[in-house]
Amino acid sequence: MISSVQNAPQDGFSAFLEQHLNTDLLRFTTAGSVDDGKSTLIGRLLHDSKAVYEDQLASVKKSRINRSSGPVDFSLLTDGLRAEREQGITIDVAYRYFATSRRKFIIADTPGHEQYTRNMATGASTADLAVILIDGTKGLLPQTRRHAFITSLLGISNVLAAVNKMDLVEYREDVFRKLQDDFVTLATQLGIVNVDCVPISALNGDNVVDHSQRMPWYHGPTLLEHLETVSLPEKDSLQAFRFPVQTVIRPDATFRGFAGRIASGAIRPGDPVVALPSGRKTRVRSIVTYDGELAQATSSMSVTLQLDEEIDLSRGDMLVSPDQMLKVSRKFHASVVWLHEVPLELGRTYLVKHTSRQTKIRPLRIRHRVDVNTLAAESATRLEMNEIGSVDFETHVPLFFDPYSSNRTTGSFILIDAATNATVGAGMIQKDLAATEIAGQPEDEFASFAVGETPVAPEERYARHGHFPGVVLLEGRALLAERLERFLFDLGFEALQLSHAELLGDALFETVRVVRCAGIIVLYSGDTLAEETKHQIALEFDNRFLDITGAPELHLDEEKVVGHVHAFAQSLKFVDEPRKI
Repeated sequence: MISSVQNAPQDGFSAFLEQHLNTDLLRFTTAGSVDDGKSTLIGRLLHDSKAVYEDQLASVKKSRINRSSGPVDFSLLTDGLRAEREQGITIDVAYRYFATSRRKFIIADTPGHEQYTRNMATGASTADLAVILIDGTKGLLPQTRRHAFITSLLGISNVLAAVNKMDLVEYREDVFRKLQDDFVTLATQLGIVNVDCVPISALNGDNVVDHSQRMPWYHGPTLLEHLETVSLPEKDSLQAFRFPVQTVIRPDATFRGFAGRIASGAIRPGDPVVALPSGRKTRVRSIVTYDGELAQATSSMSVTLQLDEEIDLSRGDMLVSPDQMLKVSRKFHASVVWLHEVPLELGRTYLVKHTSRQTKIRPLRIRHRVDVNTLAAESATRLEMNEIGSVDFETHVPLFFDPYSSNRTTGSFILIDAATNATVGAGMIQKDLAATEIAGQPEDEFASFAVGETPVAPEERYARHGHFPGVVLLEGRALLAERLERFLFDLGFEALQLSHAELLGDALFETVRVVRCAGIIVLYSGDTLAEETKHQIALEFDNRFLDITGAPELHLDEEKVVGHVHAFAQSLKFVDEPRKI
């Protein structure tokens, strides 16, 4: 009897813990203009849902900003930075967690000021729902439109428009209905499907957690009731299987596994998979974790997969469902939010971080920049900080991606400045461009592209290739030149073998001038050249010249030749800024 009584609290705690672990989690963000009351709303939501500790509330009451006899300033519960409290605005993204009996929540309180648009985009990037506040006394402002546009751009399918400060408009129904119609019209224009509106007063708590007695004309759910009952987006585990490889684990000769985090979908032992980029098919032998093998793994789980066959995979490669393939391409079109003080410039080489793969990337063309206040498309050749644009990119090696609209993990990427390692941009992939080019059917947007008046400079070609032109003399060694051509090409260099005996005299020099202007590394394996000819070619290429025939010690050792050519090609890499277009 005593034993059963002693076990009762433990059983109750276990049941509580089990219920908590099985409760759905909703990530949502707040957005809107400055002084719309976002931080106050979150503070009120936390307070009225009993998610604020007594010492936190006491600290806010003792704050020098809240020492007046007026109501508690709930915004101080989220605006934690000193600069935020002093200026009375939100600067950085503040994350808060709370839970009710029906659902768990993670809130991202994002800045409203235009200067911190990039912070808003960062905070909203993982949200399932956006709460966009509208000041009932001011209506839809430019920042409201900006944040609604970013919400649609980030693929957030559920939006709740909270018309705040209803106390300042005497809780009038006509004011709310007018703003509701205005926002629904905007959401329709942006393609946002699921839109709901609720009238609130964050300061007084009307319709935040409890129904307001001062707005009897409103019969919908309160803000918290909507958050507790709104349908969650489709879980990643229901999507196609995507497994970016982070590392290869081989502790001994008996085990070889591929570790990573499942981006989407589910996997079981025996399921078929395709390895990219090789395209080889195999099956999953086992799913290994620290706690042992699993019968199934789903999205967001970090696991190690053993395969039935020995397949060459490394970091950045991917395992996917054979019946739901993704795009494999070096060229794509994406929407970009620029995050850095130094603007995005065409032709400049950046690093792209996409799933577990990192490689070089160049913006080829800015289709347009979006005026988020009017939603109009404007022509542009660069993107400044906090600006949003539509950009075509080309990467050094192919990426494996889905459109962002169908998979937020494999459809997103970040841009990194290679010199400073700073994150400078965030992108959402819209479309693969390689298929369009192969089909020979350019999009209408390409057809209407205005032809530039500025001629293409050699430096721009060098920047696009990523290296200067150069010459390697391999006289009479055509087979080695072919091997080196493939070797350099696979490394991302633009290389061309010239081995025809007729390329002598004027014909040779004309060819050399053309390939130099094109920024190509020439591998010459034709007939022996006179010393004067070699000198002239070296001058034509600004002494970016490697004469293997002049190094007898390398003549018979092909591996040493390959090493010298590789080092020479690396020395040609372009590091200067391209000429401004």
